[in-house]
Amino acid sequence: MTNWRWWMCSLLFVATTVNYMDRQVLSLTWKDFIAPEFHWTDADYGTITAVFSIIYAVCMLFAGKFVDWMGTKKGYLWAIGVWSLGACAHAVCGIVTVHIEGYESVTAMSAVKAGSAAALAIASTSVWLFLAARCILALGEAGNFPAAIKVTAEYFPKKDRAFATSIFNSGASVGALAAPATIPLLAKYFKEAGVGGGWEMAFIIIGALGFIWMGFWVFMYSRPEDSAHVNEAELAYINQDDAGDAAGKPAGQEVKTIPFWQCFTFPQTWSFIVGKFFTDGVWWFYLFWAPAYFSDQYGHTSSSPMGIALIITLYAIVTVLSIFGGYLPKLFVEKKGMNPYAGRMLAMFMFALMPLPALFAQSLGEVSVWWPAIIIGLAGAGHQAWSANLFSTIGDMFPKSAIATITGIGGMAGGLGSFLINKGAGSLFTYSESLGSAFTFLGFEGKQAGYMVVFCICAVAYVVAWCIMKALVPKYKVIEI
Repeated sequence: MTNWRWWMCSLLFVATTVNYMDRQVLSLTWKDFIAPEFHWTDADYGTITAVFSIIYAVCMLFAGKFVDWMGTKKGYLWAIGVWSLGACAHAVCGIVTVHIEGYESVTAMSAVKAGSAAALAIASTSVWLFLAARCILALGEAGNFPAAIKVTAEYFPKKDRAFATSIFNSGASVGALAAPATIPLLAKYFKEAGVGGGWEMAFIIIGALGFIWMGFWVFMYSRPEDSAHVNEAELAYINQDDAGDAAGKPAGQEVKTIPFWQCFTFPQTWSFIVGKFFTDGVWWFYLFWAPAYFSDQYGHTSSSPMGIALIITLYAIVTVLSIFGGYLPKLFVEKKGMNPYAGRMLAMFMFALMPLPALFAQSLGEVSVWWPAIIIGLAGAGHQAWSANLFSTIGDMFPKSAIATITGIGGMAGGLGSFLINKGAGSLFTYSESLGSAFTFLGFEGKQAGYMVVFCICAVAYVVAWCIMKALVPKYKVIEI
């Protein structure tokens, strides 16, 4: 039997890695490189991440349907092409801001008195420009997971999908791991070399990786039944579920699709929506705010050796542990004889418990900065393992023709949750910092209390989501159309 399906999984892994590196460039450069130039506050950054999330959410609602309509190959090409263009577009925001505001250089612009009307004007203009670039990025990135989940459903039987998904989904944590090891250093190098503020080249270099990936995708991907690299034995292995599902059905029966609005009539759809809404924002909060957290609370900037070490440690934990998350339900199915959905839900309950130690991250941070890094890493690993299995529940219960559409609907819900937590966090941090000791929560004051509030929300979100999902779909039930 050939193993071309794992080459497809490798391509999905690389695409997801690039996806998250493009997403991470801003979070790793805004605090120490971009904010001083444009006079940004936490609320400004929170607005940018929140708008990215809501645009991503809206685009996800239609991205899945677009991929189902366009086809996997063309749909994925469009997605990564658009988001790579959007990533590179961030680099021109500084030049355009200087031109619009009428300054001679970025240096003159950054020298404006903080809090003045001129500084507010610079911040406002630059935020709008970054929002435009983030919207293009969000439009393209919305297509990644619907396309990747569709490819996984095409190339893997149900019992292997969570494992395959966990492998390509680990690209998110690998991208988040590679980003702090490269992006701040790139920005620092080009800044010292006199190439703008340094951060511009970081956006361009990382963004260009997507265009390289497109070349590999054009020549490597085709549907399993059309691929010259898939022999009969592998094709039979891939389609083993279809043989069982076809039993009792008329031969040659056409594959039906589910109308978009009808998708919302199924409790399985709402279960997926709940799982994404309550938990995606937690992951994005850690992704977008962890570098600023270590810089704000402990003084370790994203380009300092300690700051890089903390972020790398965090995502190393996520990367290593999350891959095993896809294997656990496979073990339950093969060794315990459970159906795929029951095995997945049991595994997801275990993963829902992993973020709970985030309740103690802020307290243990007073002992050592390494404790928050380790705890956030464990919470992130729990999320990635949860996410891989959550995606696979779609393939368990929905026909292949609807997988990308359902993935997009759930992604929309996840983006909405991310909008709420990122906008809320940015506003909360600015507000709590302005109040200082007048703002308290569980023994913490000021901005530390603000972080504690958000950590508490992140810790319990998964258990709440699991309980609602279990109530909506208590047992395995395939959608019949």
